[in-house]
Amino acid sequence: MQSVLFVCLGNICRSPLAQGLFEHKIESAGLAPHFDADSAGTSGWHEGEPPHSGSIAVARKYGISIEKQRSRPVHAKDGEIFDFIIAMDASNRDSLLHEFRFPKEKIHLMRDFSLAPNAKKGLAVPDPWGKTGEAFETVYAILDEAIGGFIAFLREQRKG
Repeated sequence: MQSVLFVCLGNICRSPLAQGLFEHKIESAGLAPHFDADSAGTSGWHEGEPPHSGSIAVARKYGISIEKQRSRPVHAKDGEIFDFIIAMDASNRDSLLHEFRFPKEKIHLMRDFSLAPNAKKGLAVPDPWGKTGEAFETVYAILDEAIGGFIAFLREQRKG
């Protein structure tokens, strides 16, 4: 079984939504027995809190339940436990590399898996915190596309 950790700053907006979307997609694809997913934040500001209401609402709109998730900070042992650590932006990635000293080869930016024709490497999943529901819709659309690419990447790896 391979494990995936989705990481953002507070673990209440982007990474819980990414985790929920990933779990939903691998379940639909019949891959759930092969993967384990979690999410965390580079800060502990919201430890124990549920996801942001905007993330819960947009997930629910698409038939995904994330309300039982609870925010947690990244732990030093996560670098050993998880096979893939998916950061939502460069700041998260840099924290994982420099503060937590996670292995570089395990860390990826979420949007680097985009299969969009004009996709550029290094783009952030924008943080919708403090913004309207439209911002959460945008994040959902970005994550939906990038996670599709990530799952395609994982399938290719499993073949090899």
